[in-house]
Amino acid sequence: MAADAARGAGPDRLRVAICQVNPTVGDLEGNVALAAEAQARAEAAGADLAVLPELAITGYPPEDLVLRPGFVAASRAALDRFAARTGSCAAVVGFVDGAGETNRRVPDMAGVESFSEAFNAVAVCAAGETRGVYRKRHLPNYDVFDELRHFRPGIEAPPLFEIGGAVVGVTVCEDAWVPDGPVSDLARAGAQLVVNVNGSPFRAGKQAAREQVIGRRVAEAGVAVVCVNLVGGQDELVFDGGSFVIASDGSVAARCVSFAESVEVFDVDLPPRKHIPPRQHRHAVVAVTREGASASGRERLAAPVAPPMDLDAQRWAALVLATRDYVNKSGFSDVCVGLSGGVDSSLTAAVAVDALGADHVHGVLMPSRHSSEHSVTDAEKLAANLGIDARIVGIEPGHAALAEMIEADLGRGLDAGGLTDQNLQARVRGTTLMALANEHGWLVLTTGNKSELAVGYSTLYGDTAGAYAVVSDLWKLDVYELCRWRNLQAGSELIPETVLAKAPSAELAPGQRDDQSLPSYEVLDPILRLYVEELRSVGEIQQAQIAPPEVVEQVCRMVDTAEYKRRQTPIGPRLTGRAFGRDRRMPIINRYRGASDQ
Repeated sequence: MAADAARGAGPDRLRVAICQVNPTVGDLEGNVALAAEAQARAEAAGADLAVLPELAITGYPPEDLVLRPGFVAASRAALDRFAARTGSCAAVVGFVDGAGETNRRVPDMAGVESFSEAFNAVAVCAAGETRGVYRKRHLPNYDVFDELRHFRPGIEAPPLFEIGGAVVGVTVCEDAWVPDGPVSDLARAGAQLVVNVNGSPFRAGKQAAREQVIGRRVAEAGVAVVCVNLVGGQDELVFDGGSFVIASDGSVAARCVSFAESVEVFDVDLPPRKHIPPRQHRHAVVAVTREGASASGRERLAAPVAPPMDLDAQRWAALVLATRDYVNKSGFSDVCVGLSGGVDSSLTAAVAVDALGADHVHGVLMPSRHSSEHSVTDAEKLAANLGIDARIVGIEPGHAALAEMIEADLGRGLDAGGLTDQNLQARVRGTTLMALANEHGWLVLTTGNKSELAVGYSTLYGDTAGAYAVVSDLWKLDVYELCRWRNLQAGSELIPETVLAKAPSAELAPGQRDDQSLPSYEVLDPILRLYVEELRSVGEIQQAQIAPPEVVEQVCRMVDTAEYKRRQTPIGPRLTGRAFGRDRRMPIINRYRGASDQ
């Protein structure tokens, strides 16, 4: 069979279904149903091959769930249930595979032995059974990825599959990012088409980067590559879909929509089959479906080529998708947002409305003696524009009661507008939101931006109290930009211009403004981008002459000392290549002040 499958003219194209689905980590039954429905749609549309994303059966990333033997066994059983529902259309689907009794523990690519018994694997299924399995060989362990902790690398040569008369190879995500790696190996072994299943999270510019990398693999190997990506939110990660095909000539032959589920069926052109002498067969060729089912001879189905999205459209779609999935996958339907009349809470509320619908978003205004009249009216106008309900719960009674309790212990009055008094106000607001959320079954969205998070301009257990920090990976200037973009899309002042025009203020003390405690955001944000996202030293940033040297040093020191706060704040959607959390892991106790950083 292997020799026969590597010879012959074969079809000139294959009908492929890209099944861009949104699984939920750990929901094996739900994920099987989701995958089976997509595969059935593909088969009904006449596809030869349905391709589902990386770990579509388990959800991605499963993290330490894979260290539980019961989870790995359940994943394999779920795969069997999915395979039993397949028919004449072959399906490629990702799942967590176990080591099994015949597999010995082996070092990984770096010679380090993994303690995991799990593999990040992909199965090829058809006619009610699993026809073959491939285990991911190259495990990423950078940025947000910890796959060397969770998986063992595969060591077997990837098999080839005869599907609809075409010779198809399968790879998993990072396998296709390795120069002269598995994609080239499969092409040399006779593959006419290589499938690459992905769980590739979004960051700004990632779609273009994916297409460029796969374009290089195609140039090396001379075969078309079908890349299928997950879509959906998982904790702080956002998977943007954007599945695509790079043709053997290097052009983008197909591109699916981003940030939405879809099943797209179209024809992919194939190069002629190669004759591989039997003595060179190092890859098994597994017969899955015969040529009689292929697209050759049928009217061609054109491929979708979705236009690229601009940066603001990508960021908005990512925020909306991440918020919707975090709320709904957590079992909630409604959220509340503290509306201050400021830009951060306005953007958070607008995202929530697009994600969940106005009926599921509840604004809470919590004015104090320091709140300006326009803060209340701006918040009310925003709520009216968004169509959400808004209630006013003044914090003065709670603030006064707490202040009296503390003053009794101190034996003196609190300094009005001092730090302790300011933090008490913020904590009364946080407690108010949490109490309302408890009573109504809401989830609290926090409103802090990346600039505030970076320098610790927040109150623990106050404005940081909540479940999901929607704008936490947006610098302050980006918050303004995205508000204006959303207004442009709406064709109106959805977010009132008065919100965008006024000076930022926490309004915790008389006449307070952010620029009394921080440099202006036009100065602060460029410093923070260099220090946090580009890992520049203090000295390098000082040489950029963005601000006086002492200001740069002060800002960077604030970032370092605020690490303890960031460890206690809610997660939020990752939009950049270095968000706080998974991307940036700094010690809390840290006295490093190297010469290169001065």
